[in-house]
Amino acid sequence: MMTGELRCLPPEAMGFDPAGWKRVTTLAGQLCAEEVAPVLALQVVHAGRTTGPLLFASPAAEGPFAIRQDPIFLVASLTKPILAMGVVQLAEQGLLALNDRVVDFLPEFAKADRRNVTVRHLLTHTSGLPDMLPDNMALRREQAPLSRFIAGTCEVPLDFPPGRGVQYQSMGYALLGEIISRVSRQPYNEYLRDALFEPLGMYDTALGTPESWWQGREDAPPKVERIVGIRVPPEQEGGDDWNWNSRYWRSFGAPWGGLLSTPMDLAILCQTMLQGGRYGDARVLSSAAVAQATRNQLDAFRDLSEADRRTRSWGFGWRMNWSAHSAAFCDLLGPDAYGHWGAVGTLFWMDPERELAAVLLTTQPLERGRSHLTRLSNAIVAAVAD
Repeated sequence: MMTGELRCLPPEAMGFDPAGWKRVTTLAGQLCAEEVAPVLALQVVHAGRTTGPLLFASPAAEGPFAIRQDPIFLVASLTKPILAMGVVQLAEQGLLALNDRVVDFLPEFAKADRRNVTVRHLLTHTSGLPDMLPDNMALRREQAPLSRFIAGTCEVPLDFPPGRGVQYQSMGYALLGEIISRVSRQPYNEYLRDALFEPLGMYDTALGTPESWWQGREDAPPKVERIVGIRVPPEQEGGDDWNWNSRYWRSFGAPWGGLLSTPMDLAILCQTMLQGGRYGDARVLSSAAVAQATRNQLDAFRDLSEADRRTRSWGFGWRMNWSAHSAAFCDLLGPDAYGHWGAVGTLFWMDPERELAAVLLTTQPLERGRSHLTRLSNAIVAAVAD
């Protein structure tokens, strides 16, 4: 296994068939030209080499929705597996165990129906918590702090007993962020900065914009000017003070979806996972932790249905490739591939078998049951020369 840093090379020097790669870039350009996505950033990793970021844009993508040469994207739920790796780090350090009860870290999570919810349940979406709180939109319109979301999650009824079902639960990741803060004794976003982003050289990545990003220098404008605006869905229109493009949300640092990053920084993270937790001279995870985090963990839950364990598998934060699901990462990847989608139109995935990874970032929210990024992923995998 290679453990060095990524080298930017032309696709043909990375093992891609020239005609196949041409199909990739043509398709990416068409998605923007046809206004399927106003902008698209693409970066592929293969065997320790990378294309570097490739940028595509619609002619109509102007002003705050235009793409720069060094763009930063809100990546939404790509945040979740990265936050999960912070939790796994704490387990490596002996500061928690994944079968510890959540209430042992968050005493306010003490209602009878949830006392047996564990850290493992939160990581694998088997806790019974809902995806979002019933008053989620109201809280955002009020520009509520994270503490209000935590308090609501401690009170909201579970949809099923822990370990008895699989249901995507962003609020479980709200609790994981709070657990990181209390166990590490520093805010979860600062912990991730110190334990993951800075050791890997991911200097354009932050879980919530720090104040320094809003301040310019004599030789450079504020970093926030590099953030590409998102086409917000109808329910967020008119919410310029609280929606995805607002200062409130960019600074909020939602543990379930507030990460801002670049194609290159995320490619570094992908390569780190493919290399068993190491990048260059930095080791941020053990190879044992990476192996467990990126395999199906649902077999451990005896009360789950066989179909859920087999077809809706989760690692620790990482979703495995659900091949027969409408939102499969790629039709040509096997069951050992893992990654995550983001609601704003983002995707990254890794394929250990091929030493291959792709980062696909757009600003067009995903359509339920349909994604052009799956088609683009198919073209990427098919372009790998035999």
